[in-house]
Parts: sequence; structure tokens; C-alpha cells
Amino acid sequence: MYWQCRLVTPLCCTLNLSHWVSLGPPLGREDGGLANNTATQAEPLMLNGGQGIFVLGLPYAFLHSGYSGLFLIILAAALCCYTGKILIACLYEENEDGQLKGVRDTYEDIANACCKKLFPKLGGIVVNVTQMMELIMTCILYLVVIPVTEKTWSVIAFVTLLPCVFIKTLNIVSKLSQLCSLVHFIIILVVMTYCLTKTHQWSWAKFRLSIEFEDFLVSVGVIIFSYTSQIFLPALEGNMKNPGEFRCILNWTHFFSCVLKSAFALTAFLTWGEETKEVITDNLPSFLQTLVNLCLLTKALLSYPPPFFAATEIAYTCVSRGNHPSYRSPPFALGVRCSLLLLTLLMAMFAPHFALLMGLTGSVTGVAMTFLLPSLFHLKLKWKKLTFLEKCADISVFILGFPCSVAGIVCSIKGLLEVSGGG
Repeated sequence: MYWQCRLVTPLCCTLNLSHWVSLGPPLGREDGGLANNTATQAEPLMLNGGQGIFVLGLPYAFLHSGYSGLFLIILAAALCCYTGKILIACLYEENEDGQLKGVRDTYEDIANACCKKLFPKLGGIVVNVTQMMELIMTCILYLVVIPVTEKTWSVIAFVTLLPCVFIKTLNIVSKLSQLCSLVHFIIILVVMTYCLTKTHQWSWAKFRLSIEFEDFLVSVGVIIFSYTSQIFLPALEGNMKNPGEFRCILNWTHFFSCVLKSAFALTAFLTWGEETKEVITDNLPSFLQTLVNLCLLTKALLSYPPPFFAATEIAYTCVSRGNHPSYRSPPFALGVRCSLLLLTLLMAMFAPHFALLMGLTGSVTGVAMTFLLPSLFHLKLKWKKLTFLEKCADISVFILGFPCSVAGIVCSIKGLLEVSGGG
């Protein structure tokens, strides 16, 4: 049976900086970045991202992947932590004195550096398109999660989100993200508290020993998509007071994110077992569902502006690179924002079976941005200075990621065709 989950969202959707810190180059890489962005501040930002709304769908993932679901969460965290480190390493080159110096600022810069001999701009185009797909998917998934009827949903979504087209500064986005994190904490607290009151019902026998292979492959794409934070790592690292601490931050944030995700998913799945629903909050008693649904509605609407702002800025920047003055006018920028808003609203209303579409996107953008591109870029830029084991590690990541991507794409498309044909 294929997933028909209403709620699956990627990692870092609640992250205050995750979707818009990467819009421009780090401010002052050579002198260490912004003095007020320290390791102490970066850790909770990244950790918040690891605990987005997506965790509410993880128990259902366990239902379809059995014990392997827990292994996938741990493996994905380890691999994503590694690819984050090698991606950051691509920002630096050794000078004549043998000291590392930051010569690149963004993921796009790294891609262009790898392709400059043949296609100077191709790498940046690929990265920007992939990032746009990921951000737009994030926006759509936040609209899908709203737990109300379609007609009511349409009115609420349009009226509430229309002001997003007028957002021009990051201050508003940051404040909304902070409120979003608070609401998310309330949701998780309610679910965890209820589950802990049912510990007498827990049984490891609830885990499946046999799984559907195609469902499993879709779940791989979803779990990988939950860890796709690489797009903002270069800018976040460059804006730190002490960039040298970034590797340590990656270790700790991925570790705690993995532990918290695993604990939440296990707790919820052991509570409901085979009765686990697509969105774990639907398993709650009716008196708690009302409270949680209100929180979900609030969080979904608060979570939409950050990725929307990032997507519109990327789209506007790419389009306005030409010399024509009309492309840089305020009316044109407003038109870009309105177009993206309508696109996300329409897709959320009419695109069916969104979990499969989410798995498809994760298999394409998630694997590409998290596994394939970082390993390729690292091999290309650092080949002469890598040890044999480092080369083997990068090649292994690519070899592991490529078939996962292809298999996930095939199974997701097949699932979409089957459920659409059957529906």
C-alpha cells in the first residue's frame, strides 16, 4: 500500500535561517563573518531545523519500514553530517603559505567552480533550480498540512498568505519563524506526553519484520529529504564568528536531531502500532486533536513565509540578472511573488497523493543536494589532496546515493500513476 500521507515536510522548515540565510554570500568570510553569529546561536538554529513538522510523519514511516526505519534515520544523519563537512571544505583553498582561505561563499559558487572549464554557469543553474524545487515543495507541503475542509482551507490560505507577497525584509520572516518554533514545541510536547502515559501498552512486537519494497524506497526518499540542509550551510558557516567550530556544530546538531527524531518516532509507534495513522496527531483522542489541529493550522501558516521568501528572492535574482530595467522594477518583483503564491496554492489544492510526490522530490532534490553533488564537488576540487580513504568515502556516498535516487524516482512515479489511475 502506497503512502497517502497528508503531512510530510523536510528538515529545517522551522529553521529560522535555513531557507533564507543562503540567499546571499556570507557577510565577511575573510574576517570571520558576523560577530553576533556564534556557535552558541548556530546550534539551536540547526537543531530546531532537525525537529520540523516532518517528525509527525515518522511513526508512519516506521509502520512501512519496520526496524530498518530506525537504521535509515541514523544512517541519513551520519551521511548528511559528512557531506555537510565536505561541502564546507569546498569553500576553502590553500594559499602559498599552506593556510586555508575562503575563496567561495555559496553552494552556487562551488558548483560554478567545478564547471568553469566547460560550462561556467551550468553548475550554478543546476543548484538554483534544485533549490527552487525544494523550497516550492516545502511551501506546498505546509499548505497540505492544514487540517480543515477544502473550501474553508482555500479562503484561509488565500487571505492569510496574501500578505507574504509584500514581505521585503528578513526581520518579519525571523519573527514568524520564532513563533513557529514555539507552536511546534507545543505540538510535540502534547504528543509525547500522551504517549508516555501509555507505556504499559508498548511492545516491540508491533514492528514489522517484512516490508513492502516499494513503500520502503519511497520512505528512503522521505527520510533523506528530511535532512536536506546543505543548501544553507555555506552561508551559515560564513556568518559565524568562529567558522572553525562549524564541524563540531554539525556533529552535535545531527546527533541530537537523530536522537530526538528516533525517540519521538519510537514512542509514538510503540503506542499505536498497526493503528498508526499517516499523521500521528490523528491518533490522539478527540479532545486533544482539537488543540493540536489548531496548533497545526497556526504552525503551517507561520512556516510558509520563510521558504516562500527564499524562493521568491532566488527567482527574482535569477530573472533580474539581465540588463533590462523592467526586470529590476518593484512591480516585476511583486509579479514574481504573486505568481509563486498562486502556483503553490493551486498545486496544494489539486495535486493528489502528496506523500508520493514528496518522496519523488526527495529522491530528486534531496539526494542530489545532499549526497551526489557534495561528493562530486569534493572529488573534483580536492582530488589531489585527498587521501585514499577520503576518496573511497566520497565515491561510496555517490554510489549509495545514485541508485537510491533512481529507485525512489521510479517507485514514486509508479505509485503516483497507480493511485491516480485507481482514484
